[in-house]
Amino acid sequence: MIRIRAAVTLAIAVSLTTPAFAGAAHAAKPHAGSHLASPTEKDTATAMPAGPPPVPDSPTGDKSTPVPPTLPGMTSYVLMDGSSGAILAEAAPNLPVPPASLTKLMTAHLTFQALHHGALKPDQIVPVSVAAWHAGGSTMFIDTTSVVTVDQLLHGLIIDSGNDAAVALAEQIAGSQDAFVQMMNKTAADLGLSNTNYTNVTGLPDPALRTTAMDTATLTRAILADEPEILQISKQQSYTYDNITQASWNPVLEHDPTVDGLKTGLTKESGHCIDATAIRGGKRLIAVVMGGPTWHASTAAVESLLNYGEKFFSDTTLATANAPLDVLKSPDLDSGEVPVGAAKTTVLTLPTDAAARLTHSITYTADLSGGVTKGEPLGTITYTLDGKVLATIQAIALEDSPPAGMMTKLSRALSKML
Repeated sequence: MIRIRAAVTLAIAVSLTTPAFAGAAHAAKPHAGSHLASPTEKDTATAMPAGPPPVPDSPTGDKSTPVPPTLPGMTSYVLMDGSSGAILAEAAPNLPVPPASLTKLMTAHLTFQALHHGALKPDQIVPVSVAAWHAGGSTMFIDTTSVVTVDQLLHGLIIDSGNDAAVALAEQIAGSQDAFVQMMNKTAADLGLSNTNYTNVTGLPDPALRTTAMDTATLTRAILADEPEILQISKQQSYTYDNITQASWNPVLEHDPTVDGLKTGLTKESGHCIDATAIRGGKRLIAVVMGGPTWHASTAAVESLLNYGEKFFSDTTLATANAPLDVLKSPDLDSGEVPVGAAKTTVLTLPTDAAARLTHSITYTADLSGGVTKGEPLGTITYTLDGKVLATIQAIALEDSPPAGMMTKLSRALSKML
């Protein structure tokens, strides 16, 4: 039985082999201006079977917060706060599963990196190879005669989940699909995606192609931090290329205006996978569900997770970098004191009723006999909730404070005696 752990933790993919296109080397183009709808549930009745419903636990350290929703039919899932990275709910988060077109998240990530580094330009024309043309599976309908830009390919990759777009971008960036896959796995390792292994750039079925709900959420958070412009593409409900309009594969977009991304994936091996992100209650949430039996069920699961995160958690700023938090008094300093603050801004995601119970203490360990300089470490600030340590942050001096001279020390000593 899958077991859910919901806790305050410190710290994407269209269908690849839909019945319409599965196994085809290159599907014929529909009539210009036609609309290709996403597959119906009956089209994918052979998707990955689901196990028993997960049994949720209570959020660690906060007995008053309701447990996460039970999500029947999902193989695994993760609800993450996009700002703090806190895990608000999870079920089998590190279970390796087929990612299907969630693979294209990494393809998109490396493409945006190439754009940021100047290796690509949005309006750059990308040649379409025979391999890209015959990629099979879901497609944006490019061929070797197409005049297509990087920006158009990104739209085709994210909205249409075009395998042809993925191959064209990979070959442009790395010279070959094999070299691009090496880049994908190197980047995955750099991001700490320890349960992810890429074998292709599209997500087409391969026994060695695996990821997890946790790794998908972690990658999504990195993409949103480094390449937030992806949301300008992923929030679109359709895309038209060469007079062919295709609906986004993300079914949550149609039902929830707060959702602005990010990707879906579907093969018989993977089931219905959705990586969704939304702004709820002023905070960015990331909900990843894997292996759902239908798009309807996976959409409902995503909505349940987003609703849970919105209602029962909030982002709380514990400390703001360089903001005064305390005053350290010492006769060893010429001024007799120095203002103290946190070295970095720290935000935690906490149960909504927990912020009022948050406490902090400062432990000073610095030798002040030689004075202090601005930014010098003075000790640590510890934040606790109901006796549980949530975070420890370095305390620093906010100003220079030279050491007290002999006369100053003597004067202070005499004052104490009088």
